[in-house]
Amino acid sequence: MNKSTLLLSLALIVLSGLTASVHTSTKDEWKKRTIYQLLTDRFSVGGPNGHECDNLSNYCGGTFNGIKSQLDYIQGMGFDAIWISPVVENTDGGYHGYWAKDLYKINPRFGTEDDLRSLVDECHKRDIWVMVDVVYNHVGPIDTEYSQIKDFNKPEHYHTKCQVTNFNDPGNMEFCRLSNLPDLDQNHPEVHKILSDWTVWLVEKFNLDGLRIDTVAFINKDFWSALKKETLEGRLKDIYVVGEVFDGRSDFINQYGSIIGGVLNYPMYYTVQNVYGRSESMYQIRNRMYEQDAVFSDADALGTFIDNHDNNRFLNLQGDWKLFMNALTYTIFGRGIPIVYYGSEQLFNGAHDPFNRETLWNKFNTQSDMYKFMSKLVNTRRNHIDNIAASKQVERYITDKLYAFTRGDVFVATTNVGSYRDQRIEFEVTYHEYAEGTTLCNIFYENDCVKVQNNKFPVVLTYGESKVFVPRK
Repeated sequence: MNKSTLLLSLALIVLSGLTASVHTSTKDEWKKRTIYQLLTDRFSVGGPNGHECDNLSNYCGGTFNGIKSQLDYIQGMGFDAIWISPVVENTDGGYHGYWAKDLYKINPRFGTEDDLRSLVDECHKRDIWVMVDVVYNHVGPIDTEYSQIKDFNKPEHYHTKCQVTNFNDPGNMEFCRLSNLPDLDQNHPEVHKILSDWTVWLVEKFNLDGLRIDTVAFINKDFWSALKKETLEGRLKDIYVVGEVFDGRSDFINQYGSIIGGVLNYPMYYTVQNVYGRSESMYQIRNRMYEQDAVFSDADALGTFIDNHDNNRFLNLQGDWKLFMNALTYTIFGRGIPIVYYGSEQLFNGAHDPFNRETLWNKFNTQSDMYKFMSKLVNTRRNHIDNIAASKQVERYITDKLYAFTRGDVFVATTNVGSYRDQRIEFEVTYHEYAEGTTLCNIFYENDCVKVQNNKFPVVLTYGESKVFVPRK
């Protein structure tokens, strides 16, 4: 090899190393995004129409190419990030992606490596970030036939077989099987290395922007500390992750969020269910905010939501779509990174798994009232995001039935009286930061405007509506 060839080879090696390490989508950057969560198998089959799925407990046919074919639908609502199902090959029946069989093989039911890469590339062309679900806790349901799992094929890769029976016992949760799924031993050096290396491979090979981590509380905190330091911060330059800690206690979920950087805000999820879904006192929001102010160092990094694949949909709790609209309004503009579950824009109302995992194809209705409502919410957040991201959520008015707040220059008023009551709510806002003479207009009705006079402005809500006011330009 001559000198010039050697220098060229070394340069290519250096450049390839730089390419692998430049990927950064940090926590602060993700705070400016609004996430659309979808199940790959249930979102789109790729054509204009799809078959009805007669068994929601098995594969229905959604693919990566199907997602790509409906990016206009997602982008039309203003979303600039998507969270998709785990992408690895699963054991039989793992339509949801949580039953890993081979970490380094893409699930053929969803498509190929090229299909996934093409989806990510097309998303990035549209400034849509891609978050992929990942599982470190367990593999597919193979009992003790460990040879069926490509990467973890030895008994010593797993904890001794036992079942999780006590969700208040960390030892039971960390060392036993959730739903009889073989429980990986993350303290085993080989398991730890495989998981770390695979994470880097997945993110870098497919140019991912973030990760959602499943079943975080079922793995010991030492593993998360090591993964964060060595892999997420070190090798991946502090990529943002949001973990699932399925618990309503703020101090408990913070034990994990303070390590990995972000968690789903289940405590606020339960509060939103109470105040909007059950019409309980709005003061619960204030109390939860105060509680979380004292617990979290960065509550803006929490993932906020009102629906997902593990919980009954909001409209299954109650069928009043006005209450649903109020809950969505709060979630989109409230503190945290908003996550909207697919089908919310079409008023899906599925109950528990698998009925909350409906197929969306044949229902891509961009003219529905809820789709248009969602588009107004998300696009307004996006258009005001620099101001919102730099501002705190500040309560401006509260009663048992009303909660109003600002994020930056956006004023939000929500109520929980519902659409079935002929109730008119009127109030004056005196605690605010708008300049005298500012005109504020409702994003849903451009002629519904109020003016700040004598340092106050009136707000009227009728028939259970929510309102979002922004300054007139």
